[in-house]
Amino acid sequence: MKLVRYGAAGKEKPGLIDANGVLRDLSSVIHDIDTPTLSREGLARLAAIDPQSLPQVAGEPRYGAPVAHVGKFICVGLNYSEHAAETNAPIPEQPILFMKATSALMGPNDDVIIPQGSVKTDWEVELGVVIGETARSVSVEQALDHVAGYVVVNDLSEREFQLEHGGQWVKGKSCDTFGPIGPWLVTTDDVPDPQNLGLWLEVDGHRYQDGNTRTMIFGVAQLVSYISRYMTLLPGDVISTGTPSGVGLGQKPPTYLRAGNTIELGIAGLGTQRQRVRAHPNDQ
Repeated sequence: MKLVRYGAAGKEKPGLIDANGVLRDLSSVIHDIDTPTLSREGLARLAAIDPQSLPQVAGEPRYGAPVAHVGKFICVGLNYSEHAAETNAPIPEQPILFMKATSALMGPNDDVIIPQGSVKTDWEVELGVVIGETARSVSVEQALDHVAGYVVVNDLSEREFQLEHGGQWVKGKSCDTFGPIGPWLVTTDDVPDPQNLGLWLEVDGHRYQDGNTRTMIFGVAQLVSYISRYMTLLPGDVISTGTPSGVGLGQKPPTYLRAGNTIELGIAGLGTQRQRVRAHPNDQ
């Protein structure tokens, strides 16, 4: 299934995309794409519904982030060897984890705002993993049983804030609008192998990133298992699993986002995003 949240920001309704690509309204069936919906039982109930019995949504409404009330937004750094190389970082022996503020979350096609004073705002296409069942110290073999589905993530990053302002990476990762996810949550039954998904990103039509999840250093099952050793993963938590090479920091010379740019990105089977880049109001 492809589950969505559509409508004005803060007033999104739940929906699904049927086999013909038509948006159907789910608000008479569920309150939101939240903890009860993401459970095995919740997803099974939705899967049993005939999409043709649901009202069709007219027009082209805005899509919001496809998961409501995200509790934790956990990111994995340097999880592709070629990305580690382009940033002159060693290949990690264990997953590098950091948090991204949930206030950064937004819809897949909402505008990206360059932070005030920023000169190094960068892009990162990533596979996002949405937890559906509580995971606490789970094995690698059982890890995927705790996953509800997958989303496209643009892990936007301000490299000066991240690398030159001291402390942890979270400062360069958590700016408002730095967490577009969606357009939809694709449930695991429609993603037979999360380790064989092509992912790409373009800025103004130039393709900078073109990779595949098969080249991750630590795969999805490893990551879910590893993270669950250190913190309990709850339904609705999102794990962003790292980016392949081609980020702006790795260009020669480095290339960063500017007001007026258009970012387009996608993952095979999980949809695409398109964001216009705008200057911060105080920098206009």
